[in-house]
Amino acid sequence: MKLDNDIALALRLADAAGEAIRPHFRSGVGVERKGDASPVTVADRAAEEAIRRILKAEVPRDGVIGEEFGSEEGSSNRTWVLDPIDGTVSFIAGRPIFGTLIALLVDGWPVLGVIDQPILGERWVGASGFATTFNGKEVRTRACRELSDAMLATTGPHYFDDHQGEHFMALAAKTDHKRMVMGGDCYNYGLLASGHLDVVCEAGLKLHDWAALVPIVEGAGGTMCDWNGEPLHAQSDGHILALGDPARLEDVVDALDCHH
Repeated sequence: MKLDNDIALALRLADAAGEAIRPHFRSGVGVERKGDASPVTVADRAAEEAIRRILKAEVPRDGVIGEEFGSEEGSSNRTWVLDPIDGTVSFIAGRPIFGTLIALLVDGWPVLGVIDQPILGERWVGASGFATTFNGKEVRTRACRELSDAMLATTGPHYFDDHQGEHFMALAAKTDHKRMVMGGDCYNYGLLASGHLDVVCEAGLKLHDWAALVPIVEGAGGTMCDWNGEPLHAQSDGHILALGDPARLEDVVDALDCHH
């Protein structure tokens, strides 16, 4: 599968999203609440609209799934999955650790992903058959010999229900929890791909939250799966694990203790 053209297209999509987002950052932009009470801004919508315009013009047969404007069926086996601002809370708070997420799925499997941070000018790109890059340079995850040495990240405890929270805390207790990182959404997965974090653990993620992350983490030598260690695909339930060192997978799954 030659993804060169798709990678070039994804980079143009990220450029267009960044142009739409930057004028609104730290501008006191108004915040609305969606039906599920999650926040959304004019920047989220403007960025997704910019991406969809290009996709409609260039790959009209491909499907599109976006956080703000829902799904459009395509006539090919390819679907672009978009989250214009992953980390809207960080964006609203003026923290430049949100990201635009762009993924390409083929037959439901993520084959291409971009994390773009348009304020800092940071971009991770991953694709099947390619090494993951950060601003054009190849990056690798780091080795982690013992789970007790692992730096663990999650967006926040309030995203877990009580049951998920117990499993997460069981994992946290076995990692270097004095160095646990809270907050960061997609940015943590980029940092893991670049070798700065060891494990990211989250629940309740939707397809647009995680699809772009899989090729990035895996192309850097890491692994992504659900809490049972199963590979991620379009039907996965949103319990997401990313590991920089695949050798620790069994330890992490055992620590979570979710065998159902």
